[in-house]
Amino acid sequence: MTMASLTEEKQKECQLTSAHLSSRENGSLCQSLCQFMPETRRPDRTSSFSSKEFSESDPLFHNEFYGTALASGTISEIHGQEMPSESVRALVIQILFPFLLAGFGTVLAGMLLDVVQHWDVFRNVTEIFILVPPLLDTCETPLNHEKWNLITGNLALKQVQATVLGFLAALVASALGWILEEELIVNHVALLCCCSIVTAFTASLLQGIVMVGVIVGSKKVGVNPDNIATPTAASLGDIITLGLLAVISQGFFYCMEPYPYITYLVCVVFLCLTPMWVILSFRHSDSQKLLFSSWEPVITAMMISSLGGLILDRTITDPKLEGVVLYSPVINGVGGNLVSIQASRVATYLHFHCPLGELPDDAKGFYSPCHNFCTTGPNGRSAQVLLTLAIPGHLVFIYTIYLIQGSPDPPTAVFIFFYLAAAFTQVFLLLGIVDVMVHCLWKWGRDPDSFSIPYLTALADLLGTGFLTLCFLLMSLVT
Repeated sequence: MTMASLTEEKQKECQLTSAHLSSRENGSLCQSLCQFMPETRRPDRTSSFSSKEFSESDPLFHNEFYGTALASGTISEIHGQEMPSESVRALVIQILFPFLLAGFGTVLAGMLLDVVQHWDVFRNVTEIFILVPPLLDTCETPLNHEKWNLITGNLALKQVQATVLGFLAALVASALGWILEEELIVNHVALLCCCSIVTAFTASLLQGIVMVGVIVGSKKVGVNPDNIATPTAASLGDIITLGLLAVISQGFFYCMEPYPYITYLVCVVFLCLTPMWVILSFRHSDSQKLLFSSWEPVITAMMISSLGGLILDRTITDPKLEGVVLYSPVINGVGGNLVSIQASRVATYLHFHCPLGELPDDAKGFYSPCHNFCTTGPNGRSAQVLLTLAIPGHLVFIYTIYLIQGSPDPPTAVFIFFYLAAAFTQVFLLLGIVDVMVHCLWKWGRDPDSFSIPYLTALADLLGTGFLTLCFLLMSLVT
């Protein structure tokens, strides 16, 4: 190989490496990389990855990492990037454990909600049930896990979102309760705002720290973070958020009568902390952009989730629907986790195959929501695997609840049939919606990772709670 060809090859590598950085940084970085490149041979992929000093703008998961860590698949060059190829066996192995882990987390969350629904605060301020789905979704808002600066900028961004969305969710819950009950108690509104803000803030902070460890751990062991991060965080997020909501709301409810000003004071303190988190977010360019662009999906998703919470609130007083509280976190959480995995995988596929704003050839023209279920491509295989996991997964979770509760009677065949029909329909619709939504967002120039997952988890809450309520209504008619 001649020196001229080596120089051209190094220049191409410099252009590829600097494509993700600003124009001011491109020149210096490319020059420094070219200076340190050996003239006689290409650098070893593993050694260059491990020895590189990362900056705040560098991607967390480099092509070198995927190329060395994923031994089960082949590597294909697409638009100058290396895309890992996973076998169905590797896909199932990577998804199965976090899927079950997240599912057991939703089981515990459902059993916890079934217990705390009898607490004084839940009996006297029933609007708290409207808060449950939006709070769970708020604390599951994904971190931008492709950047090293997530530890500061993105965690600060999550705290801003948690505080604002917690406050807005409480206002929406109060408004919906006012419309239905035609009565508005100001102290109850203050209690909802206080509990929602404190719960969202604390749960978001804890889950953000856990997510950092999960993502870095995925990188170390060579596992695709699209399959691990969201379900693992969800397994802890649901139980943590519900536990915090129950304890915090019960505590403030008892303090409200002797100290009625305490809820107002706590709300003011947490809202006054918001500018500090905004300033921390502004220190990083990526979180600064998301600070302005991420509000549309999360606020819209919060409104959609509140409708699911409204359905949950209406089921409390109906004896025919008493099982909805127990199983709603399970069906909502499982559906949201599965569709989040698919959304991340489709977005990653588009990142490798085409620039933002353009669609690959197979997605142009008429596009059917059922397209992925009939193809053998990577997105088709993952959709088929995720849909297949829904039924056996829910069977495991149903019998887990039965065993933990120690009920003398096992679940009836009628209940299992209607429940699995509701769960399968929910996941099937979500996997059809995710493909269309992610491609549309990509075509419109919007990052699917930031926009699609809030919408999809909110739809999972609405569809799951609605289908589950219909399941119990039909079961009451049959039995």
